[in-house]
This record gives sequence, structure tokens and C-alpha cells, in this order.
Amino acid sequence: MTQILGHNYIGGQRSAEGSVIVKSVDASTGETLVHDFHQATLGEVDRAARAAASAYPAFRALSAERRAEFLEAIADELDALGDEFVAIVCRETALPAGRIQGERGRTSGQMRLFAKVLRRGDFYGARIDQALPDRAPLPRPDLRQYRIGLGPVAVFGASNFPLAFSTAGGDTASALAAGCPVVFKAHSGHMATAEWVADALIRAAERTGMPAGVFNMIYGSGVGEALVKHPAIQAVGFTGSLQGGRALCDMAAARPQPIPVFAEMSSINPVIVLPQALAARSATIARELAASVVQGCGQFCTNPGLVIGVRSAAFSAFIEQLAGQINEQSAQTMLNAGTLRSYVKGLDKLLAHKGIEHVAGTAQQGNQAQPQLFKADVSLLLEGDEVLQEEVFGPTTVVIEVADQAQLSAAIHGLHGQLTATLIGEMADFEQFSELTPLLEQKVGRILLNGYPTGVEVCDSMVHGGPYPATSDARGTSVGTLAIDRFLRPVCFQNYPDSLLPDALKNANPLGIQRLIDGQISDRTLG
Repeated sequence: MTQILGHNYIGGQRSAEGSVIVKSVDASTGETLVHDFHQATLGEVDRAARAAASAYPAFRALSAERRAEFLEAIADELDALGDEFVAIVCRETALPAGRIQGERGRTSGQMRLFAKVLRRGDFYGARIDQALPDRAPLPRPDLRQYRIGLGPVAVFGASNFPLAFSTAGGDTASALAAGCPVVFKAHSGHMATAEWVADALIRAAERTGMPAGVFNMIYGSGVGEALVKHPAIQAVGFTGSLQGGRALCDMAAARPQPIPVFAEMSSINPVIVLPQALAARSATIARELAASVVQGCGQFCTNPGLVIGVRSAAFSAFIEQLAGQINEQSAQTMLNAGTLRSYVKGLDKLLAHKGIEHVAGTAQQGNQAQPQLFKADVSLLLEGDEVLQEEVFGPTTVVIEVADQAQLSAAIHGLHGQLTATLIGEMADFEQFSELTPLLEQKVGRILLNGYPTGVEVCDSMVHGGPYPATSDARGTSVGTLAIDRFLRPVCFQNYPDSLLPDALKNANPLGIQRLIDGQISDRTLG
């Protein structure tokens, strides 16, 4: 059995200076687990950030190939975590073993995908504008640009994805790929899981000769503020609540040196069901949509929390079908007691609102989440009522009827920023409602046709982001290879001799990468 020390990870060493002990809990039974975790002291937070800063010059100077080997070593270590590891994750999260095994594969797959990004070299963003000494009235100097890692990154683990958005998750993978050491703040809901994964990261770092301090991890509550405010930290990655993400943004903006926070926070992910689709397959849509609402106990950031349709007899029948499907769904255990409390609080706000009607779902009781369906008046969206804009994190959704096509567009205008929006329709619907796509482009990061938003593919084209409050910075994504962009910044070299340039910008193109040379994309060498 693997020993859980519960000590912080600082500069390649373990540290337990603090006297405050925190515990994780069996999510299904509420039983306190046996492991002691030492909350980091302010001194340990400081040393972890300084360890990352010390590692940064050596780590960013490594070749992309060396960093790729490190990421692949992490992936190998993650894949080797066996049944005992899966069992502890299940205990801390109440997630089934199959889900954890799949998520482990996604987590190692992310590492391997970023290794491919490093090897192909497009992340450098290499640009070369050669000198034009004879240009009139003024000559042009030789200008060359590429991108480097920002510096140490603070990453906060998510509760709902204990592997893929946590210790070795997408933020950590993309930061390491960019050449940025990481200080990870372990989520209190799965600290034993975090320790297993941190050990895997450290083994990979040692095996591939990475500098001490390339990865650090601290435990405890109340340590996040000191981490974000530490002058060594140059960026923050966060997945969690709007309240938590906004607090981190405000802290980072108030620093003497403000830094970017890439926070994925809150989304209700509207699903728009169009008339011809209802005529063709109403019962199927109701069944599939209900399955998406309750998948993983609704604990996905892309859970469909709002369903919109045009008022008609067919849409009324669809609501009845959806209600029947919701009533057939079983209650499920949530990630932890805090998540359940938050879910119940969200339900209470919906139940108390005079413009919202409860349509389906049994009364909430016990320690499991009961799926629910509500119906709200469209005026709540048109008049900017905040209750429909607030994510209820769990297996529930709200249906809205609009009067006509014009009111549908007005309702979409009333939405805040979202991670996703979904159009369910037939080709005739998409032709009739052609204005919806440009409207939704302004509101969301990903638009789906005839699918459901629960499920995020990790690939080059994926965008898992969107306008505020879905994220704090709509220009980025936390899933997919463009996630690396968040932790890079451009540097320009003017009139540098070839021998002093980084390899990505040298005339001979020793990396063999595509570059923008005098306005043309090419992998050619220069004379």
C-alpha cells in the first residue's frame, strides 16, 4: 500500500512545518479518512513559490524535446497508477471506477498531446521580418519574434474532475509545456488523490532530469491568497465557482504587479430546441437531454442548465416528455457535502422565485442529489433577473418558452457569457433560424449542433472557454492545445546576430518548424 505522508511538496522535498491538520472525507459515507494533511504555513507557501521561480530559468531553457519527454514520463506514471489508486479516488469523490479510469486516460492523454505540440513547434509563434536596408524613406531592421513561458504558475485543483482538471490536469500540463514551473494548490475534497498524482509527477521529473521545483504542491484552506499574491507567481489557472474565481481575479489585479488569472467559473449552457426537430424526434430529444442533465450527477461545467423553445403545442408536449424522463432518474451522491449544500441552496432559490415553476423531480432529502426540472417565464431573461444566470451545480435544468423567433433572439441577447450553447434542429430549422449562430458566437466559446454539451474532446480545435462569467478571459481555453497560449508571451529580437538568436528564429531553422517569414508561412532556411 502506498504511504500517504500528507506533507507539502516544495523544491523536490517534503515539508510539514504547520500544526494545522486537514482531513479528506469518504464522499459516500461522510466518514473522515485516516490520512493527516499538513496545511501549508505562509513560510511554506513562500518557499514553494520561490522554488518554482528558481526552477524557471533552467526549465524554460530546456529544449522542447526535453519538456516533451517530461510530459510523456508523467503520462506513463499516471497510466501505471493501479486499482488501489482508483479506489482512493472513488472514496474521496463518490465517482464510479469506470469514470475514474476514463479520466485517468484523458489526463495522461493531455500530457501526450502537449508533448506533440512541443515537438511540432507551432507554440513558438515564430515570425521573421528580414531587414530591408534599402527601403525608403527609412530602412527596416531585422525583426524576429517568438514566445516564451510567463514564469511560475499557480494552479488550483477542481472538485469535479479530480484528475483531468486537478493535480496533473490541463492547467498543469499546458503550463509545464509552456516552460512554466507550477505551484499546485490541492483541492480539499481529494487530497489523497492529489498526493498519489503528485508523487507520479515527481517520479517523472526525477527520471527525466527536471530541475527541482518544477512542480510543487501545497495543502490547506486559506493558503490561496498568499500564493496568488506572491511576487514570484506570474499567472493563475483556476476551475471552480464564480465567487472563488472572481476573488482570485481581484487579488491578482490588486497586486503591485498585476498578473493574469485564467479562471473557468460559471455557465448554464443553453440548449435551444427548434420546431422541426420537435416534429421529427421530440421523445428522443427529451430522453437524450435528460441523460445529459443527470450525467455525473450534473457535476459538469458544461451541464445543460437552460432549455429554450418556441411556444407551441409540440413544445408543451416536449416539456411533459422531459418531465417524465427527469422523474425516472435516480438520485446520486455528489462529490462532497459542500457540493450538495450548494446544490440545495440553488434549488431553494429556484423554488422560492415567483416567476419559476417546479415541474418534475421529487423533494430533496438525505445525502443524495435529486434531479429536478423547472419552468421559468421568459421575462426573467429579458429583464435581466440574475436567478436564471446563476449556475445550479447539479442535476437540474430550467425550461423557458419564447413567444416567437424574435423573442428567441432577444432571450439569447439577455444571456451572460457561456462555455457552450446547443442548437437542436433539422436543416430547415437552421435555415429559418440562421441568425442564431452569429448571436451565439458573441455569447459562448463552443456551439454544438444536435449534440449535448456534457463531454469535452481534448484536441487542437476545442475551445473550453467563453465570455465572462464563463471565464475570466474569453481569449483562452482550458481544454485543447491552445491552452498553452495562456502561459506564453511574445519576445522580439531586433538586429540580433544569428548565433545569439534562439533556435526557433535562427536562419538555418534547426528545429525544422513552420515560421512566418516576410509574411509567408514556410519551413525554409534563410541565407
